[in-house]
Amino acid sequence: MFASSPIARLATVTPSGRPHLVPVVFAVQFDQDNVDQNNGVVYTAVDAKPKSTQRLRRLENIEVNAAVSLLVDHYADDWTQLWWVRVDGTATIARDGGALTTGYRLLRAKYDQYQSVSLNGPVIAITVTRWSSWHA
Repeated sequence: MFASSPIARLATVTPSGRPHLVPVVFAVQFDQDNVDQNNGVVYTAVDAKPKSTQRLRRLENIEVNAAVSLLVDHYADDWTQLWWVRVDGTATIARDGGALTTGYRLLRAKYDQYQSVSLNGPVIAITVTRWSSWHA
């Protein structure tokens, strides 16, 4: 459910302690050798979609406070079909190196749009510390 969802909401905290929430595309990589259910890294990137700047508030927030949450949910008029999955974790900003390469590779594999939209900004890599979920 989580990994195949097309969009998530990324929650960060501003330096003044206010919540900041933005929709993001994402890809997840699970550690197959780790049986602990609190594993995995979630990647999202600053891409070439129109923005006023690549110096985004989410990046500034993570530089001050690396604790983040990522929420994926499903709504249906049939409320027996409702569910959500939340990842809590620690975010790092990768401007080069392995996390940047891995994030770009996973995002390109998941989203066909990245064949025409450039990935040219940093990657946010979220190391999962906790998964939580609910379903009707």
